[in-house]
Amino acid sequence: MEQLQGILDEVSSVVWGPFVLIPLLLLTGLFLTIRLGGLQFRVLFHALYLALVKRKEGDDVEGDISHYQALSTALAATVGVGNIAGAALAIGLGGPGALFWMWVTGLLGMATKYSEALLGVKYRRKDAKGEQSGGPMFYLRHGVGGGFGKVLGLLFALFGAVAAFGIGNMTQANTVAAQLDSVWSVPTWASGAVMVVVVGVVVLGGIKSIGRFASGVVPLMIVAYVAVSVAVLIAYVGEIPAALALVFTDAFTGQAAAGGLLGSGLLYMIQMGVARGIFSNESGLGTGGIAAASAKTDQPVRQAMVSMTQTFIDTIIVVSMTCLVIIVTGAWQQGDREDGSLMTSWAMSEGLSQISPALGPLGGYVVAISVMFFAFTTLVGWCYYGERCMDYLVGRVAVVPFRLLFTAVVFVGATTELSPVWAFSDIANGLMALPNLVGLLLLSPVVVAETKKYFADPNWRNPDMVDVRS
Repeated sequence: MEQLQGILDEVSSVVWGPFVLIPLLLLTGLFLTIRLGGLQFRVLFHALYLALVKRKEGDDVEGDISHYQALSTALAATVGVGNIAGAALAIGLGGPGALFWMWVTGLLGMATKYSEALLGVKYRRKDAKGEQSGGPMFYLRHGVGGGFGKVLGLLFALFGAVAAFGIGNMTQANTVAAQLDSVWSVPTWASGAVMVVVVGVVVLGGIKSIGRFASGVVPLMIVAYVAVSVAVLIAYVGEIPAALALVFTDAFTGQAAAGGLLGSGLLYMIQMGVARGIFSNESGLGTGGIAAASAKTDQPVRQAMVSMTQTFIDTIIVVSMTCLVIIVTGAWQQGDREDGSLMTSWAMSEGLSQISPALGPLGGYVVAISVMFFAFTTLVGWCYYGERCMDYLVGRVAVVPFRLLFTAVVFVGATTELSPVWAFSDIANGLMALPNLVGLLLLSPVVVAETKKYFADPNWRNPDMVDVRS
């Protein structure tokens, strides 16, 4: 087992190292940002309006769930353990400057997510049951086309189906069970049994059930976590200017990286920031296109704008809250820098104790409850991604068996030691990203053309008046 772990760790370090996926993801985001003229900055407020205020286009357009439910499903899958433990780990090991590079990853990733979602809607197809199915496997096959496109689509679907059981299932179930065991001494088998029942109830109902669940739970958990974080930051308001200054200065020196020297510390800090940012928002992995394809819409650009707000909410808001709380409280300099959840718990407890000593002990509970909800919703969202990949590979006949197997594996994840699974999941995620990024680069002219056509309509700010069909 140790030998297998060593091999997986080595492969993962190459795939997610500074010479393969990290530069490819960053450069793809930068390339798309330039080609789209910085669209994520120009129309951000309009995109947030579509996502959070307008929320749907109507029932007379094709699709399975509303704009808002599709966004919530994507947020369910991405706002997870990475926003708490992963972000904390980046600061603990990479230093405060890692937050700057997470911001860069998030801002550039918005263009990537926009492109994934646009292509996901444009090339989506109905499955045998009449539900929408889309994502990289479809735009690679039908957009890129030819034998090359078919191979890329097949590889993405294969790696996506496998990754769903790793990063989207066992690791999340294990995290929930571990939190319940450590905080409330709940046996892992009991946690696993309860999760199997709840997950089964949600995912066996398909995307409409998942969309309803996500749209109800995800906003509440994000608002609650952000509210507690804001309360802590208010208590440390005098420290915020110095913390932000440290983020920007350390971003170009890397001197605060654990054990790092100038130069090597800088590279390590950038690697930590970019990798953790990508793990958090999944921009470039292609999953955003799968969720977007389920939305009720007749316009790919409109759903793409909604989808890119997921990266903004995930990284620029939620991750920033975690990191700033850790920096202002000094938690990143305390104790074990390799335990992200513990670091965030210490920071929350320290911050709440500044408001009132009686509130201090609640910090650990806030983090434990947040981790459990974040991990559980990630699990539900990834079930949908996995079933769409299986539908592409085998057909609709495989969807229900996949849901049943996915639900059963939750119990395995909750009750099993998962060190090799974490490493394998990282590799599977990376292998998903590679064909997707190739497709985004090849299909960037399509993304640009669709975008120009939509914004050429003078009524684009009033979605009800735009009549630009793909």
